[in-house]
Amino acid sequence: MTTTLSSALSSTLSSTLSSMQASAVQIHEQFAYPASGIHKKVLFKDNNCQYTLMCLAAGTNIAEHSAPRNATVQVLAGRGVLTISGQHISLEPGVFVVMPANAPHALHASENTAFLLTLSAPAC
Repeated sequence: MTTTLSSALSSTLSSTLSSMQASAVQIHEQFAYPASGIHKKVLFKDNNCQYTLMCLAAGTNIAEHSAPRNATVQVLAGRGVLTISGQHISLEPGVFVVMPANAPHALHASENTAFLLTLSAPAC
């Protein structure tokens, strides 16, 4: 049974990868800070993952909420604070954060801030 499952998974993965087209983008050229609030741009999405460029104007707050998917945040520019389950994490370029599914989180951008938000299936 393990061999069959492994073969099926390998076949599915090969099929998925062979149907994808390679692409590249200069992410800094995609930054678009709004006068206030948030600008979102989905860079790639499939059945398992979604990669979204988030650009927040200085002073923007995202109220506490939760999401049913695992997420990562990779800070590209700016500064702020991400609060996950009561833990405050300072955001600055180069910071990489992992958020488990359903964890309550909120964000404050103290200056114009850009980050790559990746959402994945809870099992990943």
